[in-house]
Amino acid sequence: MRASILILLSFLLAGPIYGQKQKREPLTESQQDQIAEAGIDPVARVELYVKFINERADTIKGLITRGHSSSRSYRLDNELQDFAALLDELGDNLDVYSDRKADIRPSLKKLNEGIERWQAILNSLPSEPGFELSRRDAIESSNDLAAQSKQLTTDQTAYFSAHKDEKGQDRAEPKN
Repeated sequence: MRASILILLSFLLAGPIYGQKQKREPLTESQQDQIAEAGIDPVARVELYVKFINERADTIKGLITRGHSSSRSYRLDNELQDFAALLDELGDNLDVYSDRKADIRPSLKKLNEGIERWQAILNSLPSEPGFELSRRDAIESSNDLAAQSKQLTTDQTAYFSAHKDEKGQDRAEPKN
């Protein structure tokens, strides 16, 4: 009797754990190490994110021309989820650097060029039921990042024109 109760309890407790969805990690371990090595250098981090997002975009572009199959749809769905997650993660980093008044203008040009390329790839991707939701999320994330990047470019140009002594800084330092 006790054994059957213990077995029943173990199944009841294991069910929710097994059913929980694992959070996807869009960066490989090597990419995570590179981001960590860049530390608090905002220009290096933005450039790394652009590089990693370009790699994902190339993978997505390569999958567009493949024959339609369930495995292709599944792979595109996963790639698009990771792509959108990286765009959102980059947007979060831009928020931090903007709040710090970090001068990331050197990396914004590459970012803006990348965004145009990414949006073209996403817009050339045909709508299919297997990955439509992920496609829409990726397009929305790219649009949000485009707007954020344009605004940040404008804000940074104005700020560093008015504060020439802070050009190239990683963060605003308090003035005495």
